[in-house]
Amino acid sequence: MPPSARPAPRDAVHHPLFARFYARLSVSAEPAIAPHRKELLRGVEGRVIEVGAGNGLNFAHYPSTVAEVVAIEPESVLRRLAVSAALRADVPVDVVPGAAEALPVKSEAFDFAVASLVLCSVRDVPRALGELRRVLRPGGELRFFEHGRAPGGAMATAQRVLDRTVWPRLFGGCHVSRDTVGALRAAGFEVGSYRAIVVPERGPKFPTSYCVLGSARRPAEDEAAG
Repeated sequence: MPPSARPAPRDAVHHPLFARFYARLSVSAEPAIAPHRKELLRGVEGRVIEVGAGNGLNFAHYPSTVAEVVAIEPESVLRRLAVSAALRADVPVDVVPGAAEALPVKSEAFDFAVASLVLCSVRDVPRALGELRRVLRPGGELRFFEHGRAPGGAMATAQRVLDRTVWPRLFGGCHVSRDTVGALRAAGFEVGSYRAIVVPERGPKFPTSYCVLGSARRPAEDEAAG
């Protein structure tokens, strides 16, 4: 079994202006996002790790079958908001600093992992997914709800151009054309059911509108995570 990764330094991510903008935007968008959060977390149970918890909007949707949530958030402004949200949650939530690429927890410690609108902004996706595979028990499940590339056409081209130029700089490292499902398979996860969704369903479409929601598992016979 690989050793636990070293904890990342506190505030490994520092985007205070974007964090405040994101906090306001995410709350205003919650009527459109909340049903997807509920679907994402339906049936989750036991010990859960959530990476990139942001301002904690998932916390209200965890079912009572969850024993504990360890919520990792590297940005200090968002982490303070997440702590407030944790106090209102119906399940125990412990908000701690750390980065997805170096999770400050032991291997094989969790039944479920949750990645919600975070893999678009991590600096090293393969390393982050390797960490999630490491901390899940064999057979443990990863739930994901992520931005992704549009299904072709002008928007997909625009996403690629934005990712190479201004978008990550303006939006806290976010990339809008990443292939979440492909990255999960490359990281050794067994991808289960998933579906493409557009948020919001009606109205104008934005580079961030194209998302994927689904689940994947760490293989039950797995000795090579990390």
